[in-house]
Amino acid sequence: MEAIKQIVKTPRNHEIRIKIPDHIPENDAVEIIIFFRKKPDDYDNKINELRNAMKDELFLNDLKEVSEDFESIDLAEWQE
Repeated sequence: MEAIKQIVKTPRNHEIRIKIPDHIPENDAVEIIIFFRKKPDDYDNKINELRNAMKDELFLNDLKEVSEDFESIDLAEWQE
């Protein structure tokens, strides 16, 4: 048995053409297996949380405060 591995992205039309190597005789049986990774639900939740964070005033204020805290440190390094 010989194994050939190809990794492709799913095209818009969800069709993939498979080129069989020339050394495999015509009418020989071949086995095609498709593996795919399901996107975990956690991923979608994390993305939604990040999108919501961009509108969260408390988060944005905290981010601004941290940025201001480091502003003087950043300037000090540039002035040396």
